[in-house]
Amino acid sequence: MPDPSTYRPAAGTIPDTPGVYRFYDPSGRVIYVGKAKSLRQRLSSYFADLWTLHSRTQQMVTTASRVDWVTVGTEVEALQLEYNWIKAYDPRFNVRYRDDKSYPYLAVTLDEAYPRLQVMRGAKRKGVRYFGPYAHAWAIREVLDLLLRVFPARTCSSGVFKRAGQIGRPCLLGYIGKCSAPCVDRVSEDEHRQIVEAFCDFMAGRTDTMMKQLEREMYQASDELDFERAARLRDDVGALRRAMEKQAVVLGDGTDADVVAFADDPLEAAVQVFHVRGGRVRGQRGWIVEKTEDLTPGDLVHHFCTQIYGSEAGAEAADLPRELLVPELPADVDALADWLTRLRGSRVAIRVPQRGDKKTLAETVARNAEQALQQHKLRRAGDLSTRSKALEEIAEALGMQTAPLRIECYDVSQIQGTDVVASMVVFEDGLSRKSEYRRFAINGATDDVSAISEVLRRRFARYLDAKVEIDEAAEADPSRPGIDPTTGRPRKFAYPPQLVVVDGGQPQVQAAAQVLLDLGIDDITICGLAKRLEEVWLPDDEFPVILPRASEGLYLLQRVRDEAHRFAITYHRQKRSKRMTASTLDTVPGLGEIRRKALLRHFGSLKRLKAASLDEIAEVPGIGRRTAEAVLIALGGELPPGAAGPTTTPGPSSSPAAPMDDAGPDSAAATSEPDDARPESVADSPEQVGFRPESVAGSPEQVEAGDARPEAVGGLEQVGFRPASAAGSPEQVEAGDARPEAVGGLEHVGFRTEPAVGGPGQVEAAERGFVRIEPAG
Repeated sequence: MPDPSTYRPAAGTIPDTPGVYRFYDPSGRVIYVGKAKSLRQRLSSYFADLWTLHSRTQQMVTTASRVDWVTVGTEVEALQLEYNWIKAYDPRFNVRYRDDKSYPYLAVTLDEAYPRLQVMRGAKRKGVRYFGPYAHAWAIREVLDLLLRVFPARTCSSGVFKRAGQIGRPCLLGYIGKCSAPCVDRVSEDEHRQIVEAFCDFMAGRTDTMMKQLEREMYQASDELDFERAARLRDDVGALRRAMEKQAVVLGDGTDADVVAFADDPLEAAVQVFHVRGGRVRGQRGWIVEKTEDLTPGDLVHHFCTQIYGSEAGAEAADLPRELLVPELPADVDALADWLTRLRGSRVAIRVPQRGDKKTLAETVARNAEQALQQHKLRRAGDLSTRSKALEEIAEALGMQTAPLRIECYDVSQIQGTDVVASMVVFEDGLSRKSEYRRFAINGATDDVSAISEVLRRRFARYLDAKVEIDEAAEADPSRPGIDPTTGRPRKFAYPPQLVVVDGGQPQVQAAAQVLLDLGIDDITICGLAKRLEEVWLPDDEFPVILPRASEGLYLLQRVRDEAHRFAITYHRQKRSKRMTASTLDTVPGLGEIRRKALLRHFGSLKRLKAASLDEIAEVPGIGRRTAEAVLIALGGELPPGAAGPTTTPGPSSSPAAPMDDAGPDSAAATSEPDDARPESVADSPEQVGFRPESVAGSPEQVEAGDARPEAVGGLEQVGFRPASAAGSPEQVEAGDARPEAVGGLEHVGFRTEPAVGGPGQVEAAERGFVRIEPAG
């Protein structure tokens, strides 16, 4: 365990200016980022007596091995730099805003030609406007169902939208008036976008304008005696009112604000925010955060603004409100307000509500935060202490000096040596870190032991390479040692685990230990967890370690092992399904996966592709005419007159040693069947089954009599054989008068045959220089 006094900066070296600081662990990974108005005062507080520090701060300073800092001119610059570093390094000891659940949003994909209204979860992306969040997805669908009467915008997926355009028929919503059906050109692109923009205006709070406009149109239609249109507009007004009733008015002055409240204990804090737009609550969201140090409500406000609004402003600046109502102002409130103003593009005010409706609403949000914290404690009672206890039990059972803060587990998935894959999952502080998960495709390994050896060799060889790169990068740029200069992100495989777990018993553990020994790595503990009795195996131990069934350490190892198994078997099923899924297009020579997808995307289905003409197939980007002919033949279509189909280019005729693609006696006899001979290539018509036509003129009788002229193809009845570069008729060949030119052997003198399968009589004909095939059927 590092002693903070060993890396404490010398007295007088820390500047008394604003700046941002970073703590590093022994492997060079950034574990904490902070900012301060005075670096000297803030950093000195970390090197006080350990017993006076917060428990998480104690763990951080004892995990770290060094600290550095960067000075800036103003607090706003420090705020921006802190946000950028937290986003780049993702330090594990910083406050992390983790949703207590995933909230759905009503999203409008404005970046598409025909914007779509949909329910969306997860990370926000550019070009999409979000409304919400909502407590439940059904609440969004209820609102959409009401509003689609008035704003009939597209809600279908890209596949459904394109297929409707291909078949020329809209979906059900297009028939019942809840979609304007832009897929079949009932409205133009501009008209559809106007509908979507009107919908966005209504959701953004400009409801009065929309209601007055509809009422005005309704009365106008009534005056014109257009009672059907007036009745439809009346129903639209009613739908808008019902949608508005679902959002209660909380602030009568039409305020746009986010109301934030906190409820905390010494270890964790619950955060609740109500999004008020146009005086109505448009959404609500909550987080549970772990406190890494003794944080005041003002500090929590600072972290909330930088992490939540900083990450969301890049996706949509409209998410930032004009006013932020908080329970306590942070110490850097002026710098924080200026930073948010820059992100929004207009003034953002941070205030503490004192009286009236805003005060009442803030108290309501605070009660929600208290209830959320209580529910979280009930769901995860003692979670932090339980994880710490589990890590300590594992360290004690395996004889480790410190608790394993980073655990990597490996598992192999296969079926009798096919589709062999492996997975690597990572747990940090007892929690899964899915961004660090990796999967491996393995070639050549036939059992779990050899597969484990290959995976660990690849992983830790990458670690050794990354370690060298980090050392070189630290010399070139000491401020970014763990960042890959090519991607700007943390390096992959750059940080070693304290514990490696393999799914298996003693053989797998021995193989893993031997790999690390060969690579010269001796500071990583290895163990294996066998499924049968949940035994923990260590290298070179004759007997396993038995952890109690009720042990938190065993429970954590089981969770790690089960997660690795889930991740591995998911990848194995993907590979197996891909291998077992075949298409007629897979057999087309020269047609790869990308062009196969392009064909199916263009035509919509294999059935429509089969019905397409040669010219229609050739119009697809990336599909040439020869490839189109091969596709048409593979799907059983007929080539138009004059299209010779794809041909096999013979080798140079000047070299007698040029390899020929003929069906010699051995190859023909080895594959002979009672049926008529069929070549590997596909014939252009039923009469041509059995051979591939090349440039030859004459009927089969003329060819047999030696009168065939090797000229352009004249017609189907003249097509039958492919001549090699040789002069003479079959009789001349038998008499030995033929002139062999560029043939593969004397038995092929006269004519070049395609690889064929046939009976003994046909094989004998192949020995004479040609194959005679009767028409099929």
